[in-house]
Order: sequence, then C-alpha cells, then structure tokens
Amino acid sequence: MKRLFILGLSLFWITTSAQRKEVTMITDQISENIYMLTGQGGNIGVFNNEKGLFIIDDQFARLSDKIFESLKAISDQPVTMVINTHFHGDHTGGNKNMANQGATIFAQKNVRSRIISKQDKNGGVVSESLPVITFDEGIQLYFKDEDIHAFHIHNAHTDGDTMVYFVNGNVLHMGDTFFNGRYPYIDLKSGGSIRGYIKASEKALMIINEDTKIIPGHGKLANKKDLEAFLKMLKEITATIQKEIDKGKSEEDVVKNTSLTATYDVKGYGNGYINAENMRKTVYQSLTNQEK
Repeated sequence: MKRLFILGLSLFWITTSAQRKEVTMITDQISENIYMLTGQGGNIGVFNNEKGLFIIDDQFARLSDKIFESLKAISDQPVTMVINTHFHGDHTGGNKNMANQGATIFAQKNVRSRIISKQDKNGGVVSESLPVITFDEGIQLYFKDEDIHAFHIHNAHTDGDTMVYFVNGNVLHMGDTFFNGRYPYIDLKSGGSIRGYIKASEKALMIINEDTKIIPGHGKLANKKDLEAFLKMLKEITATIQKEIDKGKSEEDVVKNTSLTATYDVKGYGNGYINAENMRKTVYQSLTNQEK
C-alpha cells in the first residue's frame, strides 16, 4: 500500500510537471495594437500604448514568466495596467507578479472582496494580488489613440464581471461571460445566474457590430455571429428547462434527461470544462434557487 501511495504521488508529480511544461503561450494580433494571448486559463487581452502595456487578466501565477516573455515580442514596455474581468484564479493568479513589476490592478469592487475572502480562507491576504483601483458600474480610460470602456455586468458568470471595449480598435473582451462554442461555467455560489448570463450577451450585442472582434474568456477569437449562436443556445436551453420545471420535474429528472441539451451536445458544446450534465444541473439550480 505504501509503495502504491508513493507511486501515485510520483505519477501525480510527473503528470502535473508535464502539464506545466506543455503550456505554450500563443499570441494573435487582432488590430494594430491589440492582441490576444492564449495559454492555460482565461484568454488575455493586450493593448500596446504610449504608457506601456495594458492587459486584461493574467492567468495563473506559475505562467507569469511565459506571459512576460510573450509580451516582450509585442513591446519592450512594461505592463503598467491590469484589469481583472472577475475574481477566479485562472484570470487573477498572476496579479501579484504583475504588481511586483509595477502594474496597477483595476477591477469591479466585488472582485477585490472575493479575492480577499478566498485568501482569508486559505491562510491570509496577499495585498500585492489585490486590485488597488475598483469601480462599481464602470470606468473609462483614455489613451492617445484609444478609448477604453470597462463596464460591470450584473450576476452573470459571477457578481463581479467586467467587459472591456476598445472603441477605436472595435475589440470587446467579454471575460467569462462568453465561452465560445462551449457551455459556460456559471458560478452560482459567487452570484452568477443564467438569466444574468443571457443579459450579458444581449448587452454585448448592443455594443458590437459585424466587424467587432470578440475575445471570449475561453475559446477562440470570435465575432458577432459566434456570440449570437452562443446566446441562442443559452436561451433555448433555459426555456426548455424552465418548461420542465413548470411541469414539476425534479433536478434529478432534468439532469438525467439528455434530450434537453441534445441539439447542442452534438455540436460539441459539452466538450469543454462544463459538460452537458453539468449545464443542465446549473441551469436548473439557477432557475429554481438563485432567481425570483
């Protein structure tokens, strides 16, 4: 038993190490001075400007060196500003490393509160990892060649979501309010809801046009048609599960009923972090417990 335990630990360590070594940062240029970095965790937005590099989210702390290396290929300037789209670790894990390099971190006020609460439970608050500038409904940033509008989205993925729109570049970073081609993770315990998630996509569609490039929290670079397809999926599954609830069906009934999501299961929506069963469960719980 002891040998098996040691062997298990060794295999875990080898597997974990391999996963870390295999992470490759991919840089896609979206416009003249806006980029998307894909690695492990939430997609990173990058804006190269006269004040330095402005980035949206920073993935995991262990990937910071890879991120800095990728950023050097864009500009020799330092990261001066970071905005977090929400509090989850795959979007905020690198905060401390960014701050230690001189970056100022921005976020919706609930992000700071939730990071503090999470760190309190895990042994103590790391002040360098916290946003130092917070906002309630939104904040505007003005640069020489770009205006940036960051605005709070209520109770979608979490209770602290932010979308970031580059007006001149016509690029929208949606954070985890958009999983391109996948079922989304809706963090019900942190204020998320399916109705709020739907409203997030509806709001985004009011802002963008046919030429807008959309950076999702997870998935490939997207456009308006991709977001419209995502919203259609959300609305149809929500309506279908609401009908089951109105019929008196239980959570177990809904979770087991594969036909409720079959249309989108065959399109591969359940091949990401959230599978079809989890999607049905989350939507059911949101409609019955989280919303009026």
